[in-house]
Amino acid sequence: MKPITPSADPYGELTPKKGLPAGLKQRFPDRVLIMTTDRCFGSCAHCTRKFILGQSPVVETEDQLAACVDFVKKHPKVRDVLLSGGDVLTLSDAQVTRFVDAFAALDQIEVVRICTRAPVDNPARITDRLAKLLARSKKVWANVHINTVAEAKKAAAACAKLVDRGIPVSSQTVLLRRLNDTPQKMLALLQALSAARIRPYYVFQCDPVAGLVERFSVPLETARKIESYCAERIGGLALPRFVMDLPGAPRKQPI
Repeated sequence: MKPITPSADPYGELTPKKGLPAGLKQRFPDRVLIMTTDRCFGSCAHCTRKFILGQSPVVETEDQLAACVDFVKKHPKVRDVLLSGGDVLTLSDAQVTRFVDAFAALDQIEVVRICTRAPVDNPARITDRLAKLLARSKKVWANVHINTVAEAKKAAAACAKLVDRGIPVSSQTVLLRRLNDTPQKMLALLQALSAARIRPYYVFQCDPVAGLVERFSVPLETARKIESYCAERIGGLALPRFVMDLPGAPRKQPI
C-alpha cells in the first residue's frame, strides 16, 4: 500500500470540484454529502475537518439547497444523501427538516443520513418531536460518532428515541491511541452499543490529517489484532467493519 502523506485537507475538500454546487461533496457515485453547517456541539480533537471548518462553503440559502437538489436529480445513480458539516443537529428542527424533506421527496433517494454527535455531546437535542419529524419520510438513518463505553451509555436514551420511531441508528467509531486501542476496550464498546440498539457500523483508522494522525493513530497491526479479538467473541450484528478511508480510493479499505 502506497504511503499517504498527511495534510490539513487530505480529501481535497477545499478544492472546488467542477460541476458541483457549493456545499455539496461527492467522492462516490451513489452518494453525496451536504455541508449543512460548520458548527458542532463539541470539538473533537481528532476531527477530519478540524482545520477546514469555516473555510468550506455550507448550504444556507434556498437557492443553494435547490442547486444541490437539482444536482441529485440530474445524477440518478445517487441514492444516499449525508447531511453533515459540522453537525446538522446544531440547526433548528425547521432547518433540519428543510434539508431532510428536500431530498427525501426525491424518488431516487432511499436513504437520508443524519450525521451527528448530538446523542453524546447534547442528548437533550434528541427530543420526541425531532424524532417524530425525522421519522416522517421513512428514509432517515442516523450515524452517530461514539468512541467509548461511557459515550455509548450517555447516548443510549437519546438514540432509543430514534430507534423507537423506526430510525436505524449506527455508530462510526475512530480507533484512537490510549482511548479505545485495546481489544478489551473495543469489545466492551461494541457490546455496549449493541445493548443500546446502536449498530456498530465502522471502526476507522484515524484519517491522515497532519498533526492528528501522529498523535492519535494506532498501528495497523494493533488494529488487526483488535478486530480479530472482537470477531472471535461477538456475533456479526455487533461486529463493525474495521477500515481506512484513504484519499482517492474507490471504497473504504479493510484493514
